[in-house]
Amino acid sequence: MRLRANITPWLFLFPALFIYLAVIVFPSLYSLFLSFYDWNGVSADRKFVGLQNYINLITQDSVFQTALKNNLIWLAGSMTIMIGLGLVFALILNRQLKGRVFFRSVFYYPYVLSGIVVAIVWSWMYHPSKGFVTFFLEKIGLEEWAAPWLSDPKTALYAIFIAAVWQGAGLPMVLFLAGLQTIPRDPYEAAIIDGANPFQTFRYITLPLLRDTFVIVFATTMVGAMKVYDIIYGMTAGGPANSTQVLSSWMYYQTFKYNYIGIGSAISWYLIFICMVVIVPYVIFISRRSYL
Repeated sequence: MRLRANITPWLFLFPALFIYLAVIVFPSLYSLFLSFYDWNGVSADRKFVGLQNYINLITQDSVFQTALKNNLIWLAGSMTIMIGLGLVFALILNRQLKGRVFFRSVFYYPYVLSGIVVAIVWSWMYHPSKGFVTFFLEKIGLEEWAAPWLSDPKTALYAIFIAAVWQGAGLPMVLFLAGLQTIPRDPYEAAIIDGANPFQTFRYITLPLLRDTFVIVFATTMVGAMKVYDIIYGMTAGGPANSTQVLSSWMYYQTFKYNYIGIGSAISWYLIFICMVVIVPYVIFISRRSYL
């Protein structure tokens, strides 16, 4: 009976554990193995190069350096603009406003669209002659601002990021709304009696009580920012002149376009390492603070 009691939980866990090992763990370890080789993915001969793929990416691959910089820019924008907008929308739509359910749906709806759909829509909006952005700027007298946004290396990444914010701000909004609705009214009523202004109420009541929600929002946003791929590939395919390449897109090019399997695998592990360095300490730090 004791043996059966010990084995039974593992029997329930086995199907999910097997799928996780087969789909996640084994492919990840195999890509780590391939990152130490120079291989085109077809030939039977693989040349062991050790850490050379990792070193070459840092020292010789200028596109990798651009992709890493773009990922960091995207991460910084996501952590500030996307999360900030989501929090603002949540604070507004958490009030007793007429039509708030409708606006919640409107703001969340873009998130359910695929990145490719958003890329196609916004590519047409940025069209230099027929796009809505150009039309709108001309109508308000700012036609000098109209430009081929996606064709200019200086503006392409930021133009894509605007589309990504339009799509992605709905997720943090929903998460913040869920967190706000769990906060009891008693602390707010006590703050009003004590004469606290709205900013003090937000600073000393709302933000601390949303700490657990911030852990989830920051972690999911960080992961999404580091692995962004579809919307960039759909709008510019990494161009012009590789100015919008990110780690995921450059990994795809190296692996499937140029058949450098080892280099592509090395990029994937750079991506994993960066995510671990950024996300794990943050989650541990916030989790410890939440239990103090």
